Amino acid sequence: MPSQKNNISEFLLSKIRTIPDFPKPGIQFKDITTLLADKEALKLTSQELAKPFLNKNIDIVVGLESRGFLFGAHLAALLDASFVPVRKPGKLPAEVISESYALEYGMDSLEMHADAIPKGARVLIHDDLIATGGTAAAASRLVERLGGEVIGYSFIIELGFLKGRDILPNIQIESIMVV
Repeated sequence: MPSQKNNISEFLLSKIRTIPDFPKPGIQFKDITTLLADKEALKLTSQELAKPFLNKNIDIVVGLESRGFLFGAHLAALLDASFVPVRKPGKLPAEVISESYALEYGMDSLEMHADAIPKGARVLIHDDLIATGGTAAAASRLVERLGGEVIGYSFIIELGFLKGRDILPNIQIESIMVV
């Protein structure tokens, strides 16, 4: 198993498949299903995601639809926190709040249960990938509207050339690999 940060990032990046022109022409989709299929990579990814936040007293990990669910719930367990899913419209059964955002190939919106975040909760927002930052920023606004405090952001992959972190608040932003 790789031991240094650069070696870990390189190892995990080697487990991610790039699909050209998906979901639209010009997009280079980062497919993490190949990472999930490798038990060593799966375990190492979970450990690397948790490491920067182990002593941050996180109350809730918010996982973004849908690939943010894959590691978000496990990340919450590793941090002794609860997990809250943020979904696309119409997927949550109880009362929701909603937030629209721009993404690298269009517009979308997210929803969260209106009772999901207690006032004052310390929240980590997790997704598999940060591109333009719009999804994470929208999730932050949802958390803040409910009275939570965003402590940081956790990503497996950062598309650095899109500068998505620039639209997020100046707080802890962790990515295992920047491509």
